Amino acid sequence: MNRQVHQLGFIIAICALTVACSSGKEAPAQTRDSDTVKADTERASNRILEMLDVKGKVTETGAMTSPCSDYDSAEEVYRESHPWSIYKASFADMQKGVERLRVELPKDGWKIVKDGRDGSQLNSPQIIAESKGREFAVDVRLHKASKVGNSPPLLEVTVESRCYRTPVTPTASEG
Repeated sequence: MNRQVHQLGFIIAICALTVACSSGKEAPAQTRDSDTVKADTERASNRILEMLDVKGKVTETGAMTSPCSDYDSAEEVYRESHPWSIYKASFADMQKGVERLRVELPKDGWKIVKDGRDGSQLNSPQIIAESKGREFAVDVRLHKASKVGNSPPLLEVTVESRCYRTPVTPTASEG
């Protein structure tokens, strides 16, 4: 029974992060400009950082484009993913940030679809939420300091966009 509950939790987490999880086939991807989606993903990510309001160091990464695996490989469908972390902050401050996020996400139009443990060996607290129109999903995990590998406390965040297609540009022979 516990194994089935764990597997169900894992499936829910994967569906939430792929944003447009459906039974069978992925929802049709909208055509969008990749620079616009990247900027929107980073804006959503910055808003999450504001809601957390944790004073510490934040990794400097930008959104990255990757293929959406839920589509036929012949289709050119992408998603933006913006992973980052907060470190050099106390675990207690990070916990308070996660508590703020639980309150602020729904106020900001996000729906929390998972609030529990991530099922990893460390069994870290995890929140997965989807934005109002399901344009984005966020996965937040709070990791305690670990003597294994001398790891400090870490607040790990990944914001992902919904899958999208890039506009087709006409070639010179078409115009």
